[in-house]
Amino acid sequence: MPQIMTERNWSRVFLGLGGNLGDPLNDFRRARQQLAEHPQIELLASSPLYRTPPVGGPAGQPDYLNAVLELRTSLAAGELLELCRGIEKAAGRTRELRWGPRTLDIDLLLFAGLLLDTPELTIPHPRLQHRHFVLLPLNDLAADLTHPQIGLSVNELLKRLPPAEGISRIMESW
Repeated sequence: MPQIMTERNWSRVFLGLGGNLGDPLNDFRRARQQLAEHPQIELLASSPLYRTPPVGGPAGQPDYLNAVLELRTSLAAGELLELCRGIEKAAGRTRELRWGPRTLDIDLLLFAGLLLDTPELTIPHPRLQHRHFVLLPLNDLAADLTHPQIGLSVNELLKRLPPAEGISRIMESW
């Protein structure tokens, strides 16, 4: 008998999208569509699109596009991670160089109030509170959302960072 989805077993999740090779905007759109079409996912919102300089990794990379998606899902965190990795792979993502250029990167930023630290997945994302390219689009969607470990809102975390440099909001709707 199929499981009936009730309010109790759906989790609010935020995913970070990033990419700087190929056509990241098209890859973002395709990823968003694939997620929205999944029977155990409800897409709630998309942040504006940002252009950001690379952080870490090899010198000379092109700028990144970044955005955040808000969704509800009845998938477990590990299941959502596997789905996202499949979407990344379909977009041509390879994992050869840490913080290297990529077509599409999908990070699980926050998964309801879940705290998880395994070799495969850490939730909340371990560097979320240090990254303008994550906090700016996340702030657009959920400024008052509280980080479950730090106890500060997204907006408060953003205010603790030095001013953002080289980041521009380039598209409200994509």
